[in-house]
Amino acid sequence: EVQVQETGGGSVDTGGSLTLSCTTSGYPSNHFCMAWFRQAPGKEREGVATIYTRGGSRYYADSVKGRFTISRDNAKNTIYLQMDNLKPEDTAMYTCAAVGTRDPLCTLVAGFYNYWGQGTQVTVSS
Repeated sequence: EVQVQETGGGSVDTGGSLTLSCTTSGYPSNHFCMAWFRQAPGKEREGVATIYTRGGSRYYADSVKGRFTISRDNAKNTIYLQMDNLKPEDTAMYTCAAVGTRDPLCTLVAGFYNYWGQGTQVTVSS
């Protein structure tokens, strides 16, 4: 059984930083597209950033470009989302998603992913 587990959410003030981690387990390969999505109350889910675990593509939503950085540690089957200069509008439940694929062209479309974590809350105070 594939499992996706996020850690690292919390509360910060505007301008602060947080790092989220997402670890996968149980998949017989380490070729993944992995992504972070977020959803705030009353809003649609938004793709934030995605990365291919075997190198190459990283994509960001325009709303986070220049502030968020997605990275990977293949030895730990883990990706990270470094979030800097956080704003109140970044407040949301952040969820990690994964899909096993040998195609390095990842996407921020939720339907592309078939493994999801439970989510971790990020709250940014003004």
